[in-house]
Amino acid sequence: MDVIIGSKNPTKIKAVQEVFLTDIVTGYDVPSKVSAQPLSDSETRDGAINRAMQCLETTSGEVGIGLEGGVMQVNDHLYLCNWGALVTRENEIFTASGARILLPREFNDKLQAGAELGDIMDAYAKRKDVRKNEGAIGIFTNEHISRKEMFVHVVKLLYGQWEYEMKSSSSN
Repeated sequence: MDVIIGSKNPTKIKAVQEVFLTDIVTGYDVPSKVSAQPLSDSETRDGAINRAMQCLETTSGEVGIGLEGGVMQVNDHLYLCNWGALVTRENEIFTASGARILLPREFNDKLQAGAELGDIMDAYAKRKDVRKNEGAIGIFTNEHISRKEMFVHVVKLLYGQWEYEMKSSSSN
């Protein structure tokens, strides 16, 4: 089966490959159609759905997957958030969210002003391409959870929902 992920980010591609072990997984660059830095749970989820849907609109893949990282506000604190979407040719849409972690207060103004978390993290950690490697979650969990692991969890949630639906449909 051809699984298309709406990203060329190696961390996201590896996360999907880890779950779809026997399938062909291809990264395809599609826009999220949301802000470069989503600032809410809803916007982050929308970005994941948009990416997944565009995968099927622009390729012949059988399943489209979108993974989107963002930030969300809880009271006056910003948290890292992430969402995934799996879309089938039958137009079934499955969504799931994963880990959330508090971001340093010093990030708030920069994020609200439109800066991307990945750029902030590179400067903060004095590293390059944090978003393509351990991610903010890796930095702030002292590498106990990497960005890939965080997205693997979300992809497993998506895959499990889809698999359950396929089994339920075939038994009826």
